Amino acid sequence: MVTFLIGVLVGGLVIGALGRLLVPGPNPIGLWWTVLCGIGGSFAGWLLGRYLFHFGFFTLALEVLVAAAFVSLVARRQRSHAARRT
Repeated sequence: MVTFLIGVLVGGLVIGALGRLLVPGPNPIGLWWTVLCGIGGSFAGWLLGRYLFHFGFFTLALEVLVAAAFVSLVARRQRSHAARRT
């Protein structure tokens, strides 16, 4: 169980970091948001990829793209909150 959780966190970090690299401009989100976006993108992309492509490279690419979309949404939300505070 602990190994599974560590694997999910590391996988989320890697997928989130790859997704973060795809989003242009500064991303004012922290490490935990990156991991959460990576975990969410990995899970949602895996489900979609399993349904559409039955696994393979395209599923991994879809996971990264979904994580990039999540990173973009969270970064946009963080920027709007930062703009309201000033």
